[in-house]
Amino acid sequence: MKGLRDIPFRKFFRWELFLVLLILLELVVFGTLNPRFLRLRALFGSINDFMSIGVIALFVTFVLITGGMDIQAGSIVGLSSIMIGIFWQVFGFNIWAACFCAILLGAFCGLFSGFIVAYARVQPMVVTLGTSFLFTGIALTITKAVKIETFKGISGFPGSFTAFTAWRILGIPFQFFIFIFLILVTSVILHRTKYGRYVYLCGINPNAAEYSGVNTRRIIMSTYGLSGIGAALAGIILTSYLGTAKSDFGKELTLPIITAVVLGGTSIAGGKGTILGTALATVAIGLMRFGLAMAGVNNQYLDIPVGILLIIAVGMRGVIGIFPRRVSKKSSAGPPA
Repeated sequence: MKGLRDIPFRKFFRWELFLVLLILLELVVFGTLNPRFLRLRALFGSINDFMSIGVIALFVTFVLITGGMDIQAGSIVGLSSIMIGIFWQVFGFNIWAACFCAILLGAFCGLFSGFIVAYARVQPMVVTLGTSFLFTGIALTITKAVKIETFKGISGFPGSFTAFTAWRILGIPFQFFIFIFLILVTSVILHRTKYGRYVYLCGINPNAAEYSGVNTRRIIMSTYGLSGIGAALAGIILTSYLGTAKSDFGKELTLPIITAVVLGGTSIAGGKGTILGTALATVAIGLMRFGLAMAGVNNQYLDIPVGILLIIAVGMRGVIGIFPRRVSKKSSAGPPA
C-alpha cells in the first residue's frame, strides 16, 4: 500500500491552492457567523490592519529561502517611523525626502545584519535578535535626544503624506494597490531573474552555489537589505495611516511576519518558498483575525487560532509532502510565480 508521500499530490495540488481554499472557507464561515463580515467596505477596511505585515513578509521571504531568519524587521519599522518625523520636523526635510532617507536607513540596517550573518558566519537568529534590541534602543535614544515624548511621538504631517493611505479607488484602500504592486515586483525579482535563482541556490546548497561561481555571501547579505527596505516601507505606510511617527511601531509584528512567511509555504530550512504563497497567507491570517473579532472573540485571544492554523498547516505539509517546488540546479529558469 502506498504511503501518503507516494501519492502524486504535486501533479494537481500546490500549497497556494490550499491557501485559496482556506480564504474561501473563512469567507463562508465568518460570513455565516456575522453577515456584516461580507460587506465589501468592511472587508477592504480590514486590509489596513494587516497590510504592513504583508509588505514586510514579502521581503522576509527572500531571507528565509536562503536559510536565514529575520526577527529584526519590527524594530526597523519603529526606527524608520521616528526618523521620518525627525528628518521632517527637526531637520526640515521635505516629507518625501524624509521617507526616502528612511528607506535608505532601513536598507543600511538590513545590510548591517546581513554582513554579520554572511561574512562573520554568526547564526541569523542570534544576529537579528541582537540587532532588534539595538535598533529599538537607537530609536528610543534618538527620540529622547530630540526631546520628544515617546508615547506622543511626532504628528502634524502634511496632508499630502497622510492622504495617500486614506485614498480609496472604487472603494478599495490605496494600501491594497501598494501591496499588489509589491507582490508583482518581488515575484518578478524572485521568480524571473538570475538573482532570484541565486537566492534559491543559497538555500538549497550554498557550497554548490559557490562552486558554480555564485557569491553566496553577497546574495545572503542583500536579502537582509531587501528585508530592511520592506520594513522601512511598512514604517512609512503606518506613519501615514496613523498620522503619527513613533519609535515603538512594529514591536508586535515579528511573530505575525514569520507566521505569514512560513504559512505561505516557505521552509525555514531554506530553498523553498513563493511570493504568492506569502501573500495569500497574509490575507488568510488577516481575514481570520478580522472574522474572529467580528464574531465577538476578545483581541487578546486572536493569536491562538492563528497559531493552531500554523501548526496544522506545517503538519499537513510534512505528512503529504506538499511543498513549493525547488529550483533546479541545472535549470536556467526560475521557479513558477
